[in-house]
Amino acid sequence: MNNDFIRIYTQLEQAQQWIAKYRGCLPTFACVLGFTETCLIPGISAAGSTPEDRQYTACADAEFLYYGLEHQPKYPLPPLAAGASPVFISRTVIEALKIPIYIFNAGLPQPPAVPTIDLGGYPARCLSQGAAMELAMVHHLFKQGLVWGERLGTKIQNQYIILSECVVGGTTTALAILTGLGIPAMGKVNSSHPVCNHAQKWAVVQAGLERMRNDANKGRQRDTERENFPASSRSCVSGSPPDPLQLVAAVGDPMQIMVAGMAIALSRKCGVLLAGGTQMLAVYALMNAITQAYAISWRPEEIVIGTTRWVAEDPTGGTIELAQLVGQGSITPNGVTPPLLATGLSFADSRCSQLRAYEQGFVKEGVGAGGACLAAYLSRGWQQHELLKAIEAQLEQYQKKSEFRTHN
Repeated sequence: MNNDFIRIYTQLEQAQQWIAKYRGCLPTFACVLGFTETCLIPGISAAGSTPEDRQYTACADAEFLYYGLEHQPKYPLPPLAAGASPVFISRTVIEALKIPIYIFNAGLPQPPAVPTIDLGGYPARCLSQGAAMELAMVHHLFKQGLVWGERLGTKIQNQYIILSECVVGGTTTALAILTGLGIPAMGKVNSSHPVCNHAQKWAVVQAGLERMRNDANKGRQRDTERENFPASSRSCVSGSPPDPLQLVAAVGDPMQIMVAGMAIALSRKCGVLLAGGTQMLAVYALMNAITQAYAISWRPEEIVIGTTRWVAEDPTGGTIELAQLVGQGSITPNGVTPPLLATGLSFADSRCSQLRAYEQGFVKEGVGAGGACLAAYLSRGWQQHELLKAIEAQLEQYQKKSEFRTHN
């Protein structure tokens, strides 16, 4: 760790070089929206008070991220058990720095009411079925990621891009991907709950991986189409390492594979800040596996993972250890360990109770909140005081507008 506002937990030298290279740059911000029916399991996520609310969380976050306060939302931000959506943090920085933004729909139940790039994806089924997506769709989304990574990388050469996500239930699909890749992630992931619901997540993941193995052993893969990919020697049969794309088809979500492809392609042309915690560690693990299985070139030295200290230092998870393990998976012997960074932002002294809830472990991260704070520091030198003041103002204005709408 070199400065209390940017905390570095792994790969110190690489992280410092990345920071030095991109200090003073204005980034581009991309948010990839996805959906997994895993989030409809009661109690699996706190990103929306009820399963019904959670169906619209990504649409609501996308609207606020794109338009901010001066907009009558089609999908209002859903009520939370405690805290406020992390989109308040991301929007504050995007607005203040005038960061260009791209929103991608990788697979939602309904289209968001904002300008989006529709990737032609579909929501994932519950991962417990071991058949979350069709393999052809996984191939399609991966190709879309490569295409858009190449396109945006060419446009923003020598700058960096923040890749963020909004997938409710995504830390559970992340646990499934990490476990399927041979990374001992049980008990180490995070969640939007103040105390991570490890046992519930693990039961769902075990069910999905078992179904995947059973289906593979019976030779009943739902789709063996290879399209134009070079052949991988792996398959999801018991006792052999899984093909990473088949693994995503079995227990993943649409965001993961699209962001993996996008980051691989972007890294060849510009810097990449994977903005998130557990979910981006799973994406990075996928990138390790895919680039090895399919002999695809990438530049890992251009990629860092940036999150919040509420994730990195969550006592009910093990994010730092997980980051170290990502490069040491049993099926990726030549894997790369990602640099893990976090913003030191604290809400302990906030005048807003919804923000103080973050200090009790609620919410923690999402919609690129941690990455946005890191960008504010790199671009403007913003630290604790400037960020807290701006985020509080954003939240208080939102509450006033909400009260006005309620009374009128």
